[in-house]
Amino acid sequence: MPDVIMPRLSDSMTEGTIVRWLKADGDVVKRGEEIVEIETDKATMAYESDYAGTLAIREPDGAVVAVGAVIAAVGDASELATPSAVAVAVAPPATAATTAVPATAAPAGNGEAATGRAKASPLARRIARELGVELTLLVGSGPDGRIIKRDVVAASDAQGGTAVATAVGLEPEPALPINGEAVVELTRTQRLIARRMAHSRSTVPEFALEVDVDMSGAARMRAELKALADPAPSLNDIIVKACALALRRHPRANGSFAEDRFVLHPRVNVAIAVAAEGSLLTPVVLDADTKSVGAIAQETRGLIERARSGRIAAAELDGGTFTVSNLGMFGIDRFEGIINTPQSAILCVGAVRDRPVAVNGEVVIRPIASMTLASDHRILYGADAAAFLADVRRLLEQPLAMLL
Repeated sequence: MPDVIMPRLSDSMTEGTIVRWLKADGDVVKRGEEIVEIETDKATMAYESDYAGTLAIREPDGAVVAVGAVIAAVGDASELATPSAVAVAVAPPATAATTAVPATAAPAGNGEAATGRAKASPLARRIARELGVELTLLVGSGPDGRIIKRDVVAASDAQGGTAVATAVGLEPEPALPINGEAVVELTRTQRLIARRMAHSRSTVPEFALEVDVDMSGAARMRAELKALADPAPSLNDIIVKACALALRRHPRANGSFAEDRFVLHPRVNVAIAVAAEGSLLTPVVLDADTKSVGAIAQETRGLIERARSGRIAAAELDGGTFTVSNLGMFGIDRFEGIINTPQSAILCVGAVRDRPVAVNGEVVIRPIASMTLASDHRILYGADAAAFLADVRRLLEQPLAMLL
């Protein structure tokens, strides 16, 4: 009788939230049929069954489950209709009152007989160490009595450990709203974004360089490509291509800092910042330096649509070596973004506006965009960043150079 386990849908995923089951308990499912929506640390996506048969749900909607833990089973109806399966499927989350019990009262299935070691998920073990909770005193609410994160946190709260939980990054229950205030719980994606941005700001010695770029040539190139390509490339697609070519020429801008060494990536994978509902995602154009502007345009349209509709795959968010963030469509002239670590830099693009500039001693009106490069000074020094940014400007002002 095959078990359905919480899959690892991204490299950094340690647990997932069951958003909703797409099939009901007892439904017959086919192999490859979508059965559950799972929220990871990066996105929400549907998971397909690897097996055919009758579905027996072990974890309800809203459950937070460690990677590798059982969330359901698929098999013959006669095998699945057991009292234990039904009990697990409808069991409520453990509370502090039911969690902290003497070790002698714990069921035999809650430990490993050979070692006396409590049966717990890796995440629960780590949190227990941080909070000083003794696992052998707990009864798990996970599959087969396994101790999971919520059991440890509940036990810590029962012991007055809320302050400790806060110190190690486990949020206490939010305060009740007053005077009409609304409390909005963060999603897993929003929590991850908050942690990564805070980590970037607190650990990366960044600096910013700004340059004005004459977009006349890029605008002409786009106008000509509109008649040849479907979908028509945007100016941002052209900027992505220019960055990709410049990254190939400046390896450190395409690299990462890792403790006491540089990692210079062999592939140029440009991430684009996309504002999705309630979150910020960065889908990646792989090998952008080898693709035409038309191919980049077609790929980014699909990535953006899937990101905003919540159908983006985890693989499409992984592997970025550089990020482009464009707020020009909102009328923002210039801004400094937060580096998407471990990348070494992010290019922030402002609105294209007609401005007076001096050309050959005369004042003319040209479409100008301000671009700001935020860089990690541990790997990308001032002169290196300036040379890279100058190369991006050259390619955008003379776009035919992208064809050389």
